[in-house]
Amino acid sequence: MSELILLTGGAGFIGCHLAGELLRRGYRVRVLDSLLDQVHGAQSGVLSVGPHVEFHRGDVRDIAAVARALQGVDAVVHLAAEVGVGQSMYAVDRYVSANDSGTAVLFQCLIERPVRRVVVASSMSIYGEGLYRSASGRLVEDAVRLPRTSSTQPWDPVDESGRGLLPLPTPEEKRPALASVYAITKYVQERLTLTLSPAYGMEGVALRLWNVYGPGQALSNPYTGVLAIFASRLHNGQPPMIFEDGQQRRDFVHVSDIAQAFILALERPEAVGRVFNIGSGEHRTVSDVAALLARAMGRPGMAPEITGKARAGDIRHCIPDISLAKGMLGFEPRTDFVAGLAELAEWVARQRAEDRVHEARRELEARGLVA
Repeated sequence: MSELILLTGGAGFIGCHLAGELLRRGYRVRVLDSLLDQVHGAQSGVLSVGPHVEFHRGDVRDIAAVARALQGVDAVVHLAAEVGVGQSMYAVDRYVSANDSGTAVLFQCLIERPVRRVVVASSMSIYGEGLYRSASGRLVEDAVRLPRTSSTQPWDPVDESGRGLLPLPTPEEKRPALASVYAITKYVQERLTLTLSPAYGMEGVALRLWNVYGPGQALSNPYTGVLAIFASRLHNGQPPMIFEDGQQRRDFVHVSDIAQAFILALERPEAVGRVFNIGSGEHRTVSDVAALLARAMGRPGMAPEITGKARAGDIRHCIPDISLAKGMLGFEPRTDFVAGLAELAEWVARQRAEDRVHEARRELEARGLVA
């Protein structure tokens, strides 16, 4: 009989794509998900897990629900998490409870019902600022941006002489710099997985995901991925809203490539005990991405709204070095970014999306988290 894979948080964006790919490869799939209102709403516009997936509705913090979901399971992909850097900075108890207590409950149950392998979804956010090189050629792992006190002060991190730092692809060995509550919780999830799995005879793997996009994102969640937020705004005839000056650089990776990475992490013996960066290997400014998406959605003249303000917890540049995932896992991103945006635009055109960006911004401003 084929292996049974449990996906915690598996009714979400990544989980639905991963479930479909696992089924196509002959695995059996069980999903445990609480169907959080902020993510799922009334399920409109969110991918269904499908009739061939065994669905358990329950919270990953509920030890009885987790124990039931683990019965007969061969491996776990732990996706369940609250997601959003900005929101995490004021909903602290909610994020720590869901992400870290939820992971603790999962492993408390796994001690009694160990599985072959646990793969956890970590995040690029744990790096804080990515790796940089100074004008003198020195590698800088601990770049810190000082709060801007004037409009002439640069957005980019600078060296001790005030010269700008050049962003470089960030390898897995870069020291973490946890700049948000969300980043802290993802790092705890990662370390719990890599510490407890081998202690109880299981194999642990962590994937540090960059900015995931594609059809099926929660368009009405203002704390989800930036491309989904931009798409929701454009779909409602509003310009994308960009913090800072729009020149911050990011890597955007298609959800189908993310599903491929998780399957490799489940199957490859070389993955055990390791952490892998998972991105596309390409990076762009956020302003360029907004313009490309506007064009794909048939609104090429809609320029983004540049706020000129920063959110607490945000970082300037973080781009991935994916050579380890390529060499050790055989991971190869396949989706062309422009083609991926066209697919996303086609899907968004068939959805209903509530634009809640200004509501989210008001929440942040009321707490002094935007400056």
